[in-house]
Amino acid sequence: MKIYAYNGKSNIIGAKVRDARRELGYSQYDLALRLQLENVIITQKCISRIENFERFVADYELRAIAIALKKPVEWFLDIESDGRFN
Repeated sequence: MKIYAYNGKSNIIGAKVRDARRELGYSQYDLALRLQLENVIITQKCISRIENFERFVADYELRAIAIALKKPVEWFLDIESDGRFN
């Protein structure tokens, strides 16, 4: 099965994950632990790969990341409250 990249990247949320994580003062390891509390097993290395746009992010992972980082899913996707993209 071939999964395609978007503009050479494997996800569009990497920078937002990094920004939100740093805003809360979490290390990549801290975020990985919080995701495990949401029953999503992601390692620190996976967080690094997400932030560097090298790893795809499943929808259930995005939901758990949003919960762990206390942001709405829409924020990670640059969607305005009216449903439009930034």
